[in-house]
Amino acid sequence: MKPLLLLTILFLSISSNAQTNSYTISFENAVHHEAEITAIFPEVTSEIFSVRMSRTSPGRYALHEFAKNIYAVKATDGQGKSLTIKRPNPYQWDISGHDGTVNISYTLFADRADGTYSQIDETHAHLNMPATFMYAPEFSERKITVDFNPREDLNWKIATQLPLVSNTTYSADDLQYFMDSPTELSNFGMREFEVTEADGKKKNIRFVLHHNGTEAELDTYFEKIKKTVLAEKAVFGELANFDYGTYTFLACYIPNASGDGMEHRNSTILTNTRSLAEGGMEKNMGTVSHEFFHSWNVERIRPKSLEPFNFEEANMSGELWFAEGFTSYYTNLILCRAKLITDQEYVEGITGTFNYVWNSPARQFFNPIEMSYQAPFVDAATSVDPVNRENTFISYYSYGSILGLALDLSLREKGLNLDDFMKLVWTTYGKKEIPYTVKNLNESLNTYAGKEFGDAFFNAYIYNGNMPDYTTLFKTVGVALSQQASVANFGASVTINANLQGEIRRNTTIGSPAYLGGLDKGDFITKINGQALPSSTSFEDYIKTFPVGTELTIDFLRNAEPQKTTVKLASNPEYSIKLADNPSKKTLKNRTAWLNVHE
Repeated sequence: MKPLLLLTILFLSISSNAQTNSYTISFENAVHHEAEITAIFPEVTSEIFSVRMSRTSPGRYALHEFAKNIYAVKATDGQGKSLTIKRPNPYQWDISGHDGTVNISYTLFADRADGTYSQIDETHAHLNMPATFMYAPEFSERKITVDFNPREDLNWKIATQLPLVSNTTYSADDLQYFMDSPTELSNFGMREFEVTEADGKKKNIRFVLHHNGTEAELDTYFEKIKKTVLAEKAVFGELANFDYGTYTFLACYIPNASGDGMEHRNSTILTNTRSLAEGGMEKNMGTVSHEFFHSWNVERIRPKSLEPFNFEEANMSGELWFAEGFTSYYTNLILCRAKLITDQEYVEGITGTFNYVWNSPARQFFNPIEMSYQAPFVDAATSVDPVNRENTFISYYSYGSILGLALDLSLREKGLNLDDFMKLVWTTYGKKEIPYTVKNLNESLNTYAGKEFGDAFFNAYIYNGNMPDYTTLFKTVGVALSQQASVANFGASVTINANLQGEIRRNTTIGSPAYLGGLDKGDFITKINGQALPSSTSFEDYIKTFPVGTELTIDFLRNAEPQKTTVKLASNPEYSIKLADNPSKKTLKNRTAWLNVHE
């Protein structure tokens, strides 16, 4: 090699390293939930250099003040000289007097294992990057390296979607990918399998499990993972192109975790207190199904409103009814197709979500797009003041799921199906990574099913809060939708306490008998028709002993003051959803095509 060429390569290598922000994290005081973190920012040209803690986390839409768990912050220059730090706001540190290099060190307290926060103890270091690492907004395009120092005395290993540089050092090409890359350090078990696509390309699926169970349990569970992955692949016709050839499930099923799931570009976090031996073998699979479906729908079929993800403000999107809701529709449908739950379990499992959406008064206030806008207020958001969500909000997960069901069954009446519509959206937007809008989804449905059908669906159910004719739709696949009109409904969540008082625990539902009778959350019912409440049955069952239309005289306490009202019982609005008895051959064929695509 010529000397000049060698010098050029050496210069480029040095220059490249100089343009890399680097972190180191260690866990000597894990027993007290602390990590020690250092960061080096070279070639700083700003007179005042600002670093921040994120206020949001990819996959979450509300604000989360991660800065509250940061302390002992110090800054030095390249020569080790202490630098002045000022705090212009709660989440930012402004550093001045540097020599072009800024070194920062701080302590992190972390004790929540879920899809948003971090947890450090002697069982693991469960790291979500926004909750863990300070960042420099002006260097958002810079490459990042992070050196994890695992506790060798605790047999910790490292699992992450970040590409390995060497030993315990990993890298990210920019801030967005770094922040989107959760990492698990623990004595976990791991299984992998390879999927070969039609074009011969091989893709790796890695399942990492931190739990207190056995290797045999992990083996059994991993077989369920395989079936789920392949059933979802069948919807889109292919797996997504994972950036480094591998998709990683990061599962923590441990007593000190918090139940959650969170999607990322090439990985997902799965957390639950439920072990595989205590029901998790079956009940944890819904989160697996949901989060892996996101590797297509939301990570690559990406709402334009979430690009780029903002780490300083709440992230609002009007497409969550599709991104989260349609993913929720497929969650249990996939488990049914993979034979992990029965047709009966799937169909009857729709009931709770259906009743929640169908009977909610919230549709008069917000359509699915506007309901999606509520995410910053409800997606693991916290507030201390009472809210009226019972009457004004329907989860976009549930709302979108029920609309996805309606669209699928409606398309099947035309000889089409939702799978092929999702494939169209995938090839048009997701595979090419072109962010989409609601209008784009409307246009795609028009392309797939015809303009009249597509516009009618969006105008009635997306741009407005109308509900489809589910009775007719269910009949086409041999599913029966029914009500018990003779069963009385009071319209409030009431718990009978030790003093035989019925405490109304939630806001009463708009239009319900209790609401129309002027009862509200916090009232204590003391008598009904002059009689004390029963001690041997629930309030709900007690109300069922009265005929529909009965007017009840209610004695109650409000703010300890005795009051009286009248409540007229209405019919119970709840539906039951079951497989119909003796369906015709045609109907059974339709059901099979829906629930068991490849039979």
